[in-house]
Amino acid sequence: MTHVEIRLAGEGGQGLILGSVILAEAAAVYDGKNAVQTQSYGPESRGGASKAEVIISDEAIDYPKAQSPDIVLVMSQEAADKYAGGLKAGAILVVDSTMIAGLPATGARTIKVPITEVARDKIGREIVANIVGLGVLAGLTGVVSREALTSAVLARVPKGTEQLNSKALEAGFALARENQ
Repeated sequence: MTHVEIRLAGEGGQGLILGSVILAEAAAVYDGKNAVQTQSYGPESRGGASKAEVIISDEAIDYPKAQSPDIVLVMSQEAADKYAGGLKAGAILVVDSTMIAGLPATGARTIKVPITEVARDKIGREIVANIVGLGVLAGLTGVVSREALTSAVLARVPKGTEQLNSKALEAGFALARENQ
């Protein structure tokens, strides 16, 4: 891996901005890579499409925004419609099949996984869908190490929720294994 552009997109309140911070921290602090994180969201704090981007590189990063993402995770229909395009040829598009019915045409390798359903039904809390999604993304792509992501999740989630979030992350890694 030399330079990877990642976009996480969903709706406000799904925790994807926190997810992008965790991903960047996993890369920079725990894996020793260069990483930069940016975010963009509408005026709504809940609902409305939001996106966050992370660039991870072995070299210096000269521009902080993803220009043509290598990896995209979408977790809402509006986000899929708005942010699933413009991917690099051969990109990986991870789709939360619980929340998304249709996709715009892309040349990406599309992997549909029931992220929110797993968070709700297997973990018991839909609010950890972002962490399940991070596990899926990292498990499918290897963009950060499992150890780094686990450490970053545990360092960032609210105190008292570490066990819940660890379970969510493991569920994401399991989904990735099932979909490789």
